[in-house]
Amino acid sequence: MTSIRILYNDRCPICRAEIAHYRARAAASGAPLLFEDLNRADLGGWNLTPDQAKRRMHAALPDGSIVSGIPAFAAIWGALPRMGWLARLVMAPGVRPLADLAYNRLAAPWLYRKELRREALAGQDGRA
Repeated sequence: MTSIRILYNDRCPICRAEIAHYRARAAASGAPLLFEDLNRADLGGWNLTPDQAKRRMHAALPDGSIVSGIPAFAAIWGALPRMGWLARLVMAPGVRPLADLAYNRLAAPWLYRKELRREALAGQDGRA
């Protein structure tokens, strides 16, 4: 079984916690998920700049295509036992536009702004 590669920001505490949950579930079930920290990954292989990578969740599917946002979450949920229903729900025609709106206009920009502030503060402290 070919793995789904997940690109995420390990420096973001919220992202790190969510991925830790998915990673534990994948390890316990043998789900074909691989997790790559965007701060260590070869982003050229993802065809992303560091800034683009930080703005949302990305997944490389077994067929080689790369999806972002809600489809990336659906790929994760679809691979995990007892979460496939959530993948089907967010990708359903009547729900997908709302899920995209919530993620693209609210959640992802909020997390991105928090990350930029965290990086700026770390830079001021000399920890960048």
